[in-house]
Amino acid sequence: MKRNVVIGVLGTTLDKRGKRENRWTKWRPTIGLCQQDWLTVDRLELLHQPKDKGMALQAAEDIGKVSPATQVVLNEVELSDPWDFEVVYNALLDFASRYPFDTESEEYLVHITTGTHVVQICWFLLTEARYLPARLLQTAPGEKTDRANSPEGTASVIDLDLSRYATLTSRFLREQQQSVSFLKSGIETRNKTFNTLIAQIERVALRSDAPMLLTGPTGAGKSFLAQRIYALRESRHLVKGSFVAVNCATLRGDNAMSTLFGHVKGAFTGALQARTGLLREANEGVLFLDEIAELGLDEQAMLLKAIEEKKFFPFGSDKEVSSDFQLIAGTHRNMQEWIAQGRFREDLYARINMWTFRLPGLAERCEDIAPNIEYELQRFARNQKSQVRFDKGAKEEYLAFACSSQATWRGNFRELSASIARMATLAEQGRVTKALVDEEVVRLKTNGQERGSSTVFSAVPEHIDLFDRRQLETVIEVCRNSPSLSEAGRRLFAVSREQKKQPNDADRLRKYLVRFGLSWDDVKNS
Repeated sequence: MKRNVVIGVLGTTLDKRGKRENRWTKWRPTIGLCQQDWLTVDRLELLHQPKDKGMALQAAEDIGKVSPATQVVLNEVELSDPWDFEVVYNALLDFASRYPFDTESEEYLVHITTGTHVVQICWFLLTEARYLPARLLQTAPGEKTDRANSPEGTASVIDLDLSRYATLTSRFLREQQQSVSFLKSGIETRNKTFNTLIAQIERVALRSDAPMLLTGPTGAGKSFLAQRIYALRESRHLVKGSFVAVNCATLRGDNAMSTLFGHVKGAFTGALQARTGLLREANEGVLFLDEIAELGLDEQAMLLKAIEEKKFFPFGSDKEVSSDFQLIAGTHRNMQEWIAQGRFREDLYARINMWTFRLPGLAERCEDIAPNIEYELQRFARNQKSQVRFDKGAKEEYLAFACSSQATWRGNFRELSASIARMATLAEQGRVTKALVDEEVVRLKTNGQERGSSTVFSAVPEHIDLFDRRQLETVIEVCRNSPSLSEAGRRLFAVSREQKKQPNDADRLRKYLVRFGLSWDDVKNS
């Protein structure tokens, strides 16, 4: 059985009720909650202001008389104005943030009867927002005719309607904004589309444990975001287990089954010991399957069962095991095309597609390059214990190049991170000069050209006419610099599409690529 822990504030009026013996005939909410027949209070965390310590000690002594098994822990909390929402909310939030909750062995109840109305409402808001992994407890005096005989009153667990406090909750949007900032690692991003996306992810992360699918080009930050989602959920006591991650592109054959689902001893050649598997390691936590589209069809079938039933068979075992995990998946593939080609199960995609978020590449977020540069410089300073800054002219030149069409950023944020790290490492006396930027720009241009020419060549089939080759190279280049098949089609057929009543640019481009044995994914990832 879990221990019952009640958290509450000393009632300076109702809990006081005089120091004479007749106080035992009066209802005192904090003392009364420890006298309930149906509720055993193993520990009472009693918050009080420093000036009320004597009253708190008296309450603790009285509780010891009526409920000797209850441990009373006194917590001093300074409230300069108990009627000021900001003062009260911050004080109670600080208490909740510091408190060592142990949800494995303890059940928590928040006593909201005592304190000012502001204190009661702030308790409610913090509990609803999961800063306190608790239920709300309300006490009340007994019937008027029976109060002398039943000074303990009554107590009940309640579920308040948040909509009644909609006006009030708007005052605390700062907490939600802090959660969004947390997901972005504090980077002051300016791209409207990206900011809207992160705000929606924040809401989903705190309100749903359904699978999430993060799509977008390699290096767009899917792995990093998955870790931040887990950390946010953990901070609100929504997960108890670990964050477990694996890149599915590294899993092949028996190793894939064993890594994900575990195996029994002797399941295959070399299986000298049993293995737990990542799904069980992620029990009550988050499992991040990066590049999920690369999983084999057999593994996909087993994963679907594990998601839906929370049960699966380890490789080589005839005994089911269970694991209750939240799945976050990542991929840079076009999943609809992958399904059409028979590479991904449609039923699994339907199961993981409840919440799908596409992360844009760096080239689509030009306005976010500047704040990410500052973030990378701060990270370099933390890791290397060395402060580095750009000269004004040098930074302007680097930003001008970074936001131009010459910077392809095929590696997205990984490439930007490496670029900043190179310049910071070479910086003399902690200054990135114009000369260093010039050198780095040449390096980025050269790398982009080499990568572009080699990858374009690898995507273009051999033995086609020079005319078709040059045309196809242009199409491939446009595709690689476009976020979607439809956008690439609109750019390529900008004139002729105006002559059609119902232009279908995506289908038209797809059919063109098929003529050369290519698909959208082939072009984007070659």
